[in-house]
Amino acid sequence: MEIEKLTKEIRNRAFEKKKDKTPEQVAASWYNDDLTYNGVSKTLFMILPTPGCSWALGDSGGCTMCSYVSDCTLEPIDDDKIIEIFNNHLSRFPIAEEDRISVKLFASGSFLNPYELPKTARDYILRKLAEMDNVCEIIVESRPEYVNEKVLDEIFEIIGDKLFEVSMGLETYNDETRLNKINKGFTAKNFEDAVHLIHKMRDEKDYDIKSKAYVFVKPILLNEKEAIDEAIETAYYCEELGVDRLSFCPATIHAQTLIERLWRQGAYNPPWIWSAIEIINTVRENVKIPALLDTSGFGSRRGPYNCKKCNKTLKNMIIDSNLTQSVIEYDCECKKQWKAEVIASDMNKSKTPVKHIPLY
Repeated sequence: MEIEKLTKEIRNRAFEKKKDKTPEQVAASWYNDDLTYNGVSKTLFMILPTPGCSWALGDSGGCTMCSYVSDCTLEPIDDDKIIEIFNNHLSRFPIAEEDRISVKLFASGSFLNPYELPKTARDYILRKLAEMDNVCEIIVESRPEYVNEKVLDEIFEIIGDKLFEVSMGLETYNDETRLNKINKGFTAKNFEDAVHLIHKMRDEKDYDIKSKAYVFVKPILLNEKEAIDEAIETAYYCEELGVDRLSFCPATIHAQTLIERLWRQGAYNPPWIWSAIEIINTVRENVKIPALLDTSGFGSRRGPYNCKKCNKTLKNMIIDSNLTQSVIEYDCECKKQWKAEVIASDMNKSKTPVKHIPLY
């Protein structure tokens, strides 16, 4: 497909330009309040060092908006090194002082793929967390093809009755968008199979397991109105399917991706912050499952943007509303411009001026 040719070409250029990173440079962690299944509590976020997402490193070229290959080692990492880095980051925060905490483990790909995160390291990490009485839930990310009964049995044999959430990048209910605009490489049926298996494990084996869907806001080749409508429709789809939680991820422009190439040519713009608010307000008013809205890149040149008067205020309001699940109420002069663009979306798919600059 043409989309794969483009993403593969750009990915290969990224390989040529990539600077070597050590596992220590890839790893990261932070600690703050977040919404858990039992209310607001401290949450430890940790990025584990991995060779990179297998989908991005394979013949597909990866997803059109993702720069994971730039944030990984591209080389296998020794189990002991991953464990050492995990323990180092775990010791940086006053976890023992909290009555309960949540732990989110990111692998810049799939936590459940043994090539990306070797089973020995995975089991050690889970065992360590299982031994901590105040860890109330463990959240990981994975593509749906790695969600299988064998790996879930192995995990729950270690963590026992702790809550375990599998977060999957569904991105959209629309197969056409997911396959031909995001280049995600799996269908809605693949996602549904993973969610149904999670339900089965919960019902038949009494595992405390949950599912979360990431929803990508404004893939390439969608105008502002289409992006809003598709994200909202995806939330309805997820609720009907029985997904436990949603996380909306408005597009930001990552370096050396297809989305960046189109942005540089003036053929793409990230969504308005108003669009993200329209989505989250509509979902919170009409969908019963909790919905979060990621604010990464908000107000920056490469991220969702309104105007200098309201960017920062709205970002802070969204962060607070993620904890309370409240509707966001605010107004600004720039909202009229956003409404005009949404109304005129079918006539003008981008307000970005065409620029004649080199792509790389």
